Amino acid sequence: MGKKRLLRLFVAVLSLVMVIGACGGSDEEADGSPSELSLLTGGTGGTYFPLGGELATIIQDETDIENANAESTGASVENMQILQDGEGDIAFTQTDIAAYATKGELMFEDGKMDNIQAIGTLYPETIQIVTLMESGISSVADLKGKKVSVGAPSSGTYANAEQVLEIHGIAMEGIDAQHLAFDELTEGIQEGTIDAAFITSGTPTGALEGLSAIKPVKILPIEDNKISELVEKYPYYAEETIKSGTYGLESDVKTVAVLAMLVARSNLDEDYVYQMTKAIFDNSNKITHAKGEFITADTALEGVGIDLHPGAKKYFDEKGIE
Repeated sequence: MGKKRLLRLFVAVLSLVMVIGACGGSDEEADGSPSELSLLTGGTGGTYFPLGGELATIIQDETDIENANAESTGASVENMQILQDGEGDIAFTQTDIAAYATKGELMFEDGKMDNIQAIGTLYPETIQIVTLMESGISSVADLKGKKVSVGAPSSGTYANAEQVLEIHGIAMEGIDAQHLAFDELTEGIQEGTIDAAFITSGTPTGALEGLSAIKPVKILPIEDNKISELVEKYPYYAEETIKSGTYGLESDVKTVAVLAMLVARSNLDEDYVYQMTKAIFDNSNKITHAKGEFITADTALEGVGIDLHPGAKKYFDEKGIE
């Protein structure tokens, strides 16, 4: 066989391989939209996972997407990395974490996340500092020297704990910091292996409801002057109140919150994200989770802090919401 025929045969085989490769091995369509939706949430004991399951059902029912899956993850920080790597489609995160990610700050100082855009904010994520009524701990200042769970290193909860402690004049080295998951920290508090824990989650948080059913709990308040200092230095915080009756509390507890939000890969198809955004915010009345009452198009752009995905922007433009 001559050299020219060999070359033509090689080119033909290579072209065939490329065609076959383009037809399989990827869950993403040519227009940028995945054939299945991967919704990244958080731990099973928090708010993201059960709420994410409801949102996935709404998306599946109200759009052409045949299979929408809510996946349990390590929550905000991990979700940002998964989206950046192109291994998820949309995700829950905190507004402060999304800001850090897109600016390359704090836990993202090794590099900016440039593949993440907002869909909209959902509800307040409350900083809850929990201990037992019997612990003798009554204030944030009392945490000095105590065993306190502050979330995984470089997590959103860790950043919140560090900032709240800082405003109270306590460095992370001033406590015996523990890094426990939701289920582990409630077990630790119940068994007395830790004294208190920071939890950043929508209230009521399932893990804390379970704990309060076993032993009376206390949520430590943050004083007004400390809230003012915190908000002034870190503007993504807002004052929040945990209502009496939550976890069996006898009175309201004043604290702070960031916002939970949904974000998407920026390279998802615009119409695909538009359909998801419309499905969620036009059908929020179908959400049975307690946080459903906060999810509304009218407030979904408050505190976003990063660029909107063009598909989400199209929806809010249609609604006349800026």
